[in-house]
Amino acid sequence: MTLYDLPVWLVLPFLFTLGAVIGSFLNVCIYRIPQHEGFWDSLKSLVSPPSSCPNCHTLIPTRDNIPILGWFILGGRCRFCRQQFSVRYAMIELLNASLFVLVYWMEIPSDLRAGIQGSCLYTNIGPQGFPGSDWLSPQAVLMWRYIYHMVLIEALVVATFIDFDLRIIPDGVTLPAMAVGVIGAGLVGQVHIIPAWFQRSDLSHFITMMYDVWGNGTPPAWLKSASNWWWMSGTGVPSWFVQYPHWHGLLVSLAGLIVGGGIVWLVRFVGHLVLRQEAMGFGDVILLAMIGSFLGWQGAVMVFIIAPVIALIVVALTWLFFPQREIPYGPYLSIAALIVILGWKWLWQVFEHVFELGPMLPFFAIAMALGLYVLLQCSQFVKWCLGIDLYPPQWIEVWTSADQLSYQAMEQVDPQQGRWKQAEWPGASAGAGQLHTNTWKQPASNGWSQQWQRRPGS
Repeated sequence: MTLYDLPVWLVLPFLFTLGAVIGSFLNVCIYRIPQHEGFWDSLKSLVSPPSSCPNCHTLIPTRDNIPILGWFILGGRCRFCRQQFSVRYAMIELLNASLFVLVYWMEIPSDLRAGIQGSCLYTNIGPQGFPGSDWLSPQAVLMWRYIYHMVLIEALVVATFIDFDLRIIPDGVTLPAMAVGVIGAGLVGQVHIIPAWFQRSDLSHFITMMYDVWGNGTPPAWLKSASNWWWMSGTGVPSWFVQYPHWHGLLVSLAGLIVGGGIVWLVRFVGHLVLRQEAMGFGDVILLAMIGSFLGWQGAVMVFIIAPVIALIVVALTWLFFPQREIPYGPYLSIAALIVILGWKWLWQVFEHVFELGPMLPFFAIAMALGLYVLLQCSQFVKWCLGIDLYPPQWIEVWTSADQLSYQAMEQVDPQQGRWKQAEWPGASAGAGQLHTNTWKQPASNGWSQQWQRRPGS
């Protein structure tokens, strides 16, 4: 019996349990990685020290580390000091277990021997596997791609909760997963969804037809002959992609990494140019680059387009209860990536008509960049008409008299610190800005400062 013969009712409970166990480790990642600025320090913290109660620092016994059930058995409290634990630990484990099952259910057909066509990621120009191969048969390709995408999803779960909590996405989350994305794509060569490049087989005729519709005459010769390049096969996919699958897989991942990170970096640049403030964090640049290393550059573009739609819907629904000027964007990129994976077969029917335009895509990219610049300028014009400040106020450092006094006092602002209380002229404390504090600590009724209140000869 092989893995392909196992019934679904046996595989799904196993994946649920595995997902819950890994979800427990994700809780450790979410808690420990942001505590260290260094990349290697954050990774080392995941294995040492063992998990302990944050209140009493007692090591958590193995019997209390049972995913999901452990929290409910203990009533959400430490066994020793009764410190309450957040229910989020159990919820993340449950979420991750559900994702393991959901992604398997969508990517792996119930009848695995029926073929790769039943997967939610199937496209006729995507990788089909090699029948008869032990490691790269169509069934094996489905399994490899499932494992490959679960690595991405695990990194997205960690990045999402850290970004919600701290508004940062540490490199300790994204860079290791990105390395897996690039190396895995090159080693297997069949885990990508769509080729790095493809175009309509009748692109030359399509371009001529579009020029006739627009009334611009005959298209340029180089553009008209785009579909007749020597390296293109009859299906619109470069022929060497099939001959060298591992190099092609590496190309897909690297192109996705560059395009994914480049899109967000471009938004950051244009946003800073027009708004003079950070439009998107650099962590978002690395996050979408990581997503692109798994899904290819077409998938990264789809994620970039879908993410703001999700963000607008969520912000519109929660604005009345949680008004925020700045929102973490990483969670919406993560949700969009999951939607692209699970809904690829349906989303691709819409996006395919754009990506198949081949050499015309750079013109669309330039048009979208110019459109973003014009849109931001229009928003600035509306703010100007409404009398709203166009740019955020700049903080100007001013050296005040209080700063000067504190500087002169250095670290010992209170001259009585570490000494027996002695009589002191109140003017010294007033000059250091400590008069009222000292009076509150040592009232005048104690007598040590009353001598300064007596008049001469009284």
